[in-house]
Amino acid sequence: MEALRASYADNDSSDSDSDSNPTPPQPSATSITPLPPPPVSLLHPPNSLVPLDSLPTSRVNRVRNFPHVEGNYALHVYIPVRIPSATRTELASFLKKVTTLVPTLHVVDVDVPLSSLLKDEALIEKVALGREFHISLGRTVPLRVHQINSIVSMLRQKLQFQRRYLIDFNKWEIFVNDDSTRSFMSLEVVAGGLAQIRMQIQAVNEVYKLHNLPEFYKDPRPHVSLAWTLGDIRDTLKRMVEEEMKKYKAGSSSQQKCIFTSKFSGILCKIGNKMHEICKFQEE
Repeated sequence: MEALRASYADNDSSDSDSDSNPTPPQPSATSITPLPPPPVSLLHPPNSLVPLDSLPTSRVNRVRNFPHVEGNYALHVYIPVRIPSATRTELASFLKKVTTLVPTLHVVDVDVPLSSLLKDEALIEKVALGREFHISLGRTVPLRVHQINSIVSMLRQKLQFQRRYLIDFNKWEIFVNDDSTRSFMSLEVVAGGLAQIRMQIQAVNEVYKLHNLPEFYKDPRPHVSLAWTLGDIRDTLKRMVEEEMKKYKAGSSSQQKCIFTSKFSGILCKIGNKMHEICKFQEE
């Protein structure tokens, strides 16, 4: 048991405050503890040409989604998503325009202010858009060490046989986390892939329920979050995004309805600092 605990290290705190939650905050007795931003070196892709630790980061107070308890590890089940390189230039231009209107925006996970990248759109592409994103299939919740093998085994049993499908990100949307401390600029799945993702969420819910873990939101809205800012400014941010989208559509000859499409590549389960592969497809 001690060896098992050691393999998951000290990652019992939730890092899901960078993952937006689309429902209104629910009252809960949570413990608020200031946490430092994650070390950018850990989030720096090994094949990237940009040294993230050379970029400015913001020191912000993070709020734990659940109290620290010895022997608890944060569980997160998700679909990994990569933005196609052909789409990044257009998205970088759009993020640049919105950031000039909302200069407090930061890159999700690495806490780099987008305003520090405005002089070089190529840098926005690499730092803000060149990383792995995720579509959450369940809440990030605390898991006891004795539950780990059981939950991983059941997730694999429920989700191992998945067909390849396409995920269309069709719409910019603004989400706010449960405690209303952050607003997120996100790309939402509203058509292609939505039915399949909701079925996968239901499967994860069933496993969570068997382990007495809180289920996902009743009306899940799958998305990836690209940028965040402090506070609940959803109305302001949504208005800015909609204004920029109108300008973009007016100046574009394309009638493209989908912002970008990603192939479903598998499902991952992160527990503490350890990754478990639930199902995976090899790239064609």
